[in-house]
Amino acid sequence: MNRIEYFKNLLEKNPENPMVHYSLGLEYYKVKDYENAIKHLTKYLQLQEDEGAAYRTLAKCYEEMGEFQKAIEVLEEGIKQAMKFNRPSMAQEYQQWIEELKSMSF
Repeated sequence: MNRIEYFKNLLEKNPENPMVHYSLGLEYYKVKDYENAIKHLTKYLQLQEDEGAAYRTLAKCYEEMGEFQKAIEVLEEGIKQAMKFNRPSMAQEYQQWIEELKSMSF
């Protein structure tokens, strides 16, 4: 059984488990299945407040799909969460990334 199948089985037993959604999102990202990664990372963020790290992977998915504006929106939310959890270096990283994305998308 691969890791995706493993986490899907766990999700069947507990569909509202935020960490299983997060884990599935990461696994789908690794295999470049960005749509499923987005689905599970978004669900994770609906179920659990995150300090900012999940926003990185979610934004990367949108960036890989060429959806730069969506990536920027995710990163802006990530900045808010990073600041809320006192992670200014993460917020700064995301701000720099936003500037790069803006130069790519327009």
